[in-house]
Amino acid sequence: MKLLVFSDSHRSLQGMRDAVELERPDYVVHLGDLERDAQLLSQEYPTLAVTGVPGNCDGFNFSPLQKLVTYGHTRVLMSHGHIWGVKGGYGAAIVAAQKCDAHILLFGHTHVPYCEQLETGLWVMNPGSIRDSGNYGVIDLSDSRILCQLKKV
Repeated sequence: MKLLVFSDSHRSLQGMRDAVELERPDYVVHLGDLERDAQLLSQEYPTLAVTGVPGNCDGFNFSPLQKLVTYGHTRVLMSHGHIWGVKGGYGAAIVAAQKCDAHILLFGHTHVPYCEQLETGLWVMNPGSIRDSGNYGVIDLSDSRILCQLKKV
């Protein structure tokens, strides 16, 4: 199972389209800024499962600011990251992921790509900005393992 992870598209869909065509994922996760971009991508690829969360630039809406989603046996905690103050450090986000026993923590907001597996086993990924630099994340959940990596279109 392959997940494609985007953040901070800010009305720029071409990089997301290019990554979808290149990677052929099973699922797309969009981490906000702007949530509407994920909706438009979903309309262009109606058979592709797209989920996401709003970012700090999405204005008022009723969508949850964080979600815990399960793909197979893998629990993924996602948020844009502003609710955890990730521009000042990842500590609060990591604590939130540990509290819900997540295997993977996803966030954006900083526009800076980051991907690491902590000593606890938790994967932490910020795919960076698909708009600014063409960065995105890929999560491979094949063969009962988790592999997270950063890529660029």
